[in-house]
Amino acid sequence: MTIGAGGHALRPMMWMFVAILVTFLVTRTVTRLIRSGSGAGAGLGDLQVAGVHVHHQVFGILIIIATGIVLVSATPKGTALDVAAAIFGIGVSLSLDEFALWLHLQDVYWTEDGRKSVDAIFCVLAVTGALIGGADFLSGRVGTATWWSSASLLAVNLLLSVICLLKGKVPTGVVGTVIGVIAFAGAVRLAKPGSWWARHRYAHRPQRAARAAHRYGPRYQRRWNRLRDFVGGAPSRERPL
Repeated sequence: MTIGAGGHALRPMMWMFVAILVTFLVTRTVTRLIRSGSGAGAGLGDLQVAGVHVHHQVFGILIIIATGIVLVSATPKGTALDVAAAIFGIGVSLSLDEFALWLHLQDVYWTEDGRKSVDAIFCVLAVTGALIGGADFLSGRVGTATWWSSASLLAVNLLLSVICLLKGKVPTGVVGTVIGVIAFAGAVRLAKPGSWWARHRYAHRPQRAARAAHRYGPRYQRRWNRLRDFVGGAPSRERPL
């Protein structure tokens, strides 16, 4: 897929990418202001309906459903499709910003588990960004040599991505479905301690287990947590009730 030949196909994806990114940044700015208490002067606060805290993922899910209905029923094109893609991106961002909440089924937004929401946004931005850059799952007409070549490459990428997941590298596995180099790098490198791969493949290989523990030790965690916290805000010490 190239910009020249498929610019119209790439444009909605670009709008979705921008919408996801901007919505995430705005949402995190607002939630951090609410958390610090400095947003009260601007009228920012948690939305309460009949004493129930309505999380912004609810609005994201409703936006995704409504946009999906429009895309299926009206099949918009041109500018209308761009607008639908942007609105869909807003819904995706609002939903994934609280990914950790619907994964753990409790309010873990400002806990260490809440960092999974930032990881989810990173994954979606990487995948949509790769698609904008020209990455494609399948190319050519079905049955042609080009199609079979792209299908074989996709199968290899998916296999490598599964290996990444088994090694405990979830973001790498997700992004690797569209960026084969990342999937390959994650598949050939050491598994994270505690992952399925480490438990089954390193049980009788203490040297490799030790290398994995050293590579993915506290320094590694601190490095990635600094990036997550810079973007999404540092977690609180208290666990939710």
